[in-house]
Amino acid sequence: MYRILTKKCLNPTVTQMEIEAPLVARKAKPGQFIILRVDADGERIPLTIAGTDPARGAVKIIFQIVGATTEKLNRKEAGEAIEDFAGPLGVATETEGIRKVCIVGGGVGCAIAMPIAEEFRRLGAEVTSIIGFRNKDLVILEEEFKACSDRLIVMTDDGSYARHGNVTVPLGELLEAGEEFDRIITIGPLIMMKFVTLTAKPFGTPVTVSMNPIMIDGTGMCGGCRLTLNRDGQKVTKFACVDGPDFDGYEVDFDEAMSRSRIYADFERAAHSETCNLFAAEKEG
Repeated sequence: MYRILTKKCLNPTVTQMEIEAPLVARKAKPGQFIILRVDADGERIPLTIAGTDPARGAVKIIFQIVGATTEKLNRKEAGEAIEDFAGPLGVATETEGIRKVCIVGGGVGCAIAMPIAEEFRRLGAEVTSIIGFRNKDLVILEEEFKACSDRLIVMTDDGSYARHGNVTVPLGELLEAGEEFDRIITIGPLIMMKFVTLTAKPFGTPVTVSMNPIMIDGTGMCGGCRLTLNRDGQKVTKFACVDGPDFDGYEVDFDEAMSRSRIYADFERAAHSETCNLFAAEKEG
């Protein structure tokens, strides 16, 4: 069993927890993920590691409440425990030789982007961070990004906070003004990562995308995170969980990935609703 050390609500649908997992805390690197089960009968879900504190044996996870398992996890409180917490898994984000980086995060994807920005800052790289959200109420980790970024740009789709627009607007402005980055690393909704890649393409800036959003069971067995890469004129099949989650954005077939990611959407919503109703019935009983 793995004890929940802390729990914090970041916005109405996103929760941050620290889990006591000393072995994972000692080994984890930015970009990697864990697989957890809330209870012995629960499903496995992958969640990206949002930070570690090896001295305390703590691993930070940040999750959006969208399905049955994240609903069950969110019902847990500090001091309680979860059944399994396995990791670190996946390939860590590449940092070698990158001295000037632009980190582009969207929504809950900022939970993945933030520890990567922190790692680049620790390594002495110049870090520009662009983070975007639908509205003011959904903004998360702004202070954490300020602390690890030489320059931070915050965007909201509706203009209710900071600058109005999506993340590709300031990115395009920087590139058009002659800003040169060794790499752009983007993490968020698939449609956002697609357009970040398209924005960077005319300038030839290398783009790394995290395909964490399409992972389901995190082992490669379900096939849900299967990707088609267009590599040197050939189509190559990879799996986000075992080969990634990071990939060259110019190679990814985003349209196929977006189509596949919608397959389980109705099931996820139904499972979440069923779990909420079960909790409500237990409370009334």
